Amino acid sequence: MRNDHATEEEVVASLPQPPRAVLFDRDDTLITNVPYNADPDLVTPIQGARRALDLLRAQGLKLGVVTNQSGVAKGLITAAQVRQVNKRVEHILGPFDTWQVCPHGPEQGCSCRKPKPGMVLAAAVELGVPPDRCVLVGDIGSDMAAASSAGAHGILVPTSATFTHEIEEAAEVAGTLSDAVHRVLDRSRR
Repeated sequence: MRNDHATEEEVVASLPQPPRAVLFDRDDTLITNVPYNADPDLVTPIQGARRALDLLRAQGLKLGVVTNQSGVAKGLITAAQVRQVNKRVEHILGPFDTWQVCPHGPEQGCSCRKPKPGMVLAAAVELGVPPDRCVLVGDIGSDMAAASSAGAHGILVPTSATFTHEIEEAAEVAGTLSDAVHRVLDRSRR
């Protein structure tokens, strides 16, 4: 007689490994989007962001930000202004273990600009975490494509800027940033 039931050890072995790092898109994921923001005083966190990030920190997960900032390439903001805004984000939301910023425009064809995987892979290397143990939380399809291309898991948190087809194509969708973080925490406790 054949046993078609997997053992508990086999089930556990088949589960994806729990995440060790969580990467976030910056604008409309962690903070309210202000197009080409050069003013740190305009940084406004998404509701519940600090608490959600602190929950991840308390579990020992590494945190990072991966953000396209094409305003630099367009001459609308400087790299120094981006750094000042990012510094303000950290002041409000707490420290991140890595910041990956793509200053290129879409026409430049770089390997770092989402939807390409460059920033996700660079963050994984800097954090010492394999990409498949990273989760990327973002608000648009290019975030999810970057995660998938890098071998990471993506969680989409839709906003008014998210297209319907991006929601339909996402591997996982959460209603809020807090919901996405709780999903990550559930995985990390496995």
